[in-house]
Amino acid sequence: MAKIDLTGRDFLKLLDFSAEEIRYLVDLAADFKAKKAAFTPVDKLRGRNVALIFEKTSTRTRCSFEVAAHDLGMGTTYLDPSGSQIGKKESIADTACVLSQMFDGIEYRGFGQEIVEELAKYASVPVWNGLTNEYHPTQMLADLLTIREHFGRVEGIRLSYYGDARYNTGNSLMVLGAKMGMHITLCSNRKYFPNEALVETCRALAQESDGSITLTEDVQEAARGADVFYTDVWVSMGEPEEVWQERIRDLTPYRVTMDLLNQGSEDAIFMHCLPAFHDLHTGTGKLIHDKYGLTEMEVTDEAFESGKSVVFQEAGNRMHTIKAVMAATLGYRE
Repeated sequence: MAKIDLTGRDFLKLLDFSAEEIRYLVDLAADFKAKKAAFTPVDKLRGRNVALIFEKTSTRTRCSFEVAAHDLGMGTTYLDPSGSQIGKKESIADTACVLSQMFDGIEYRGFGQEIVEELAKYASVPVWNGLTNEYHPTQMLADLLTIREHFGRVEGIRLSYYGDARYNTGNSLMVLGAKMGMHITLCSNRKYFPNEALVETCRALAQESDGSITLTEDVQEAARGADVFYTDVWVSMGEPEEVWQERIRDLTPYRVTMDLLNQGSEDAIFMHCLPAFHDLHTGTGKLIHDKYGLTEMEVTDEAFESGKSVVFQEAGNRMHTIKAVMAATLGYRE
């Protein structure tokens, strides 16, 4: 594993990192995963503490940061939406300065990218983006590790994303593919295409890495020969219930099905950053069924539960890649 020093760096979006740095973080995550399986201790950061700011709640992100921090020997303080004065009674800048006096790193999961960027500007310790409206970089590292575990490579992989491509998942997949030489297709109703400026930035990066970025409304075109099929929920956290009817109308044609998966490459896989609405076993799923008559949303239950689905391996890899991010930026040494 190449030695790259990321000590003191913030982890806000993949645009800030080179392909070599991203590859290093995934290599480090794979090493941590192997050590975890072998019950090899990695608690070299004993005495350190990290703050976890969650303006949007989460299962995978919170558990990944907490378990990863504990494995590294660190303590954690979880600040839920009601447990912090950030942006309300205390400015983002002041919050960053205060937390920097008490903690060795700060994670933020919430709304606009400008918030985590401002935290990083004023903090004197590394700041990590657990998710914003615009980017989800820790998810991308987990996705990259999962793809590499399955195919043995990431360069040249064809990934097709179906659904609303305007926000963090679609944006981040474009950046990931452009940096790592992948062929990313975003398939959706045209009104759900990502910001054109970001598309052009990613296309320029893809030219340098031998990757490509394609936007299409053609479901079959996106499916043919795809190695990875990827989707996400149609309504993002924090959006009003009123948008469901419009999203269902516009995005149902882009639901991932077994028929689509079978049009991909022979060993194609299905990925989802979760949670997924593929059955009626959630409160939201029941609500959507009662109101709109749907039994599944962005992915059919058949596809989600199929042998091509690697969603739980993908979810588990969140912890290993988040551990790598914290360790690398906090100066972890073997």
